[in-house]
Amino acid sequence: MIGTGVAYGTFGELMQGQLAGGGQDFLVTLPIPRSSRATFRLDPKSAQVTVVPGHKSKSLRVARALLEEHGVRTGGVLTVQSDLPEGKGFSSSSADLVATARAVGEAIGAVPQAAEIESLLRPIEPTDGVMYDGAVAFLHREVRLLTRLGHLPPLTIVSVDEGGSVDTIAFNRRPKPFSDDDRKEYARLLDMLVVAVAAGDVADIGHVATQSAILNQRLNPKTTMRSMRQICEEVGGLGVAVAHSGTAIGLLLDIADPRYRDRLGRAERACARLAGHAHVDHSLTADAEEVRCFTTT
Repeated sequence: MIGTGVAYGTFGELMQGQLAGGGQDFLVTLPIPRSSRATFRLDPKSAQVTVVPGHKSKSLRVARALLEEHGVRTGGVLTVQSDLPEGKGFSSSSADLVATARAVGEAIGAVPQAAEIESLLRPIEPTDGVMYDGAVAFLHREVRLLTRLGHLPPLTIVSVDEGGSVDTIAFNRRPKPFSDDDRKEYARLLDMLVVAVAAGDVADIGHVATQSAILNQRLNPKTTMRSMRQICEEVGGLGVAVAHSGTAIGLLLDIADPRYRDRLGRAERACARLAGHAHVDHSLTADAEEVRCFTTT
């Protein structure tokens, strides 16, 4: 009668753009061990479904849709908690919805697989691919998997938040001024990233992230881009990753680097001087996926 569900968020994206040929919008996730957790308690005495906190209306829609799909007439209470900031590019909304689907599914004995979750979320909003383990290339406007890349090597992201928030739905409605050459470049970068993740090539992962961040400047420019790239070069980072439709920008570090601790400290101090703060996140490893813990970073 009680179900729980967890979905991890992302630090922006490793890349985001348009595919050559069909012009489909896609992104590649950068999963981190920050998450949304949902609990659903069936109430046989009620026909109503409610959500706490009350503003999680999209999660409520997912819960109702899944109950209706499985012919469940019973109501219940859905509770959603998250340590993912909203409107910053951490897939907070997507994680809420996926965690909700898993919690309601567990409560009714019908935990949905990733493809079913896609179908539930498709009518609601553009969605990141957080219903899949590891990094994935995802058609976020179509809410459809493109390809799995696998788990990322251990990386650290030292980031700053440029402030404000971005409405993802409004952002995805904007026309994308990509040329055929741009789309070919995105296709080339995606091919490089697929190979790099499979090989654990952190240098190429960083290169692709940086190139995608630069290309995204025409859509959602980061005012600290030049400074963050300079910091990255000075501390020996791998590259710069951004929330393409958010407000966060970070530099990537290789945890396996013998000078990792020194590079991390220097990066944190430089980011703090730049923006008055520095946040540290880590890529989600295969071990963390298996544990499916609810982590506050």
